Amino acid sequence: MLSKAFLIYKFVFYSDCLHLRQNPIPKPMIAYLKLIKIDNLILIALAQLAIKYGLFEPFDISITLNGLGITLLVLASICIAAAGNIMLEMHTTSTNSLLQQYQISEKTAERFFIGFSVIGVALGFYMANLINRPGFAALFIITSGIYYLYATYLKEMLIVKNLIIGLLMALAILVVVIFDLLPAITPQNQASQSVFFSILLDYAFLGFVIVIIREIIKDILSMDADHNAQLKTIPLLLGRERAAKLCGILAIIPIAALVYYIYTYLFNNTNAVLFALVLLIGPLLIFLIKSWTASSTKDFNILSLLLKIVLITTAVSLMAYQFVLS
Repeated sequence: MLSKAFLIYKFVFYSDCLHLRQNPIPKPMIAYLKLIKIDNLILIALAQLAIKYGLFEPFDISITLNGLGITLLVLASICIAAAGNIMLEMHTTSTNSLLQQYQISEKTAERFFIGFSVIGVALGFYMANLINRPGFAALFIITSGIYYLYATYLKEMLIVKNLIIGLLMALAILVVVIFDLLPAITPQNQASQSVFFSILLDYAFLGFVIVIIREIIKDILSMDADHNAQLKTIPLLLGRERAAKLCGILAIIPIAALVYYIYTYLFNNTNAVLFALVLLIGPLLIFLIKSWTASSTKDFNILSLLLKIVLITTAVSLMAYQFVLS
């Protein structure tokens, strides 16, 4: 597990460090992978698989999906997210648009958007009927609609745009609960199932807050382009330095939540405490400190990288429950 986690960290570090130096236009395949934001899709898949195989199965709780089922759910989730990422780029009017940078035509991007959307929604319908909950298919339609509204309208609304991206990240976690855990709840196992439901609600909240903070950092990095596109963002309203300090203040929320979680549930387990302190709270504290002195593009790229590492570590921590709580 540690070796796999290291490879994931290496990929994430490399993908973020691409912003720290100038590179030539990548080959076509890499351009398309960047268009769908492959690193974010890997994060979604990692989190969902970690829930299934790191939390649900090792503790032998009642679940609904088999190996094929969770694979299709992951594919549906990343297809919807990929379509949403393409839609965002199609509605980016600045020169920072990946379509312009990598010379991808609007028609080609539209075909990819339609393809990913159709596959994602179709898999959602299939999954919903597979578990005899046809109404659950609406979740994928609504998520796809939210991405469209965000790209075409909501991204121009101050604060709302950041909240929407945070909610979509939280939903990527909760979709596994909805499709795998909820259909298996009975009056007999409700008490035990609610424990895992509560754990994943905590994770969804943590992911929600961290993604919101990271979106503000990304807005700082794109201030010039957003200003030219006449978008309303928190950094344009407050200024670069004050927006960075706001991110530092917001980082107190996940830090406080993690400290409370450790004290309440994990205090008697040394391995769990060390894991959380070193790999979760540690990077967040570094982020908090650096956010008060960040001024250059490199500084803000490092802040973004720190938050991405925390998100990856949060997903990996789900696979560690079976070891630290044994």
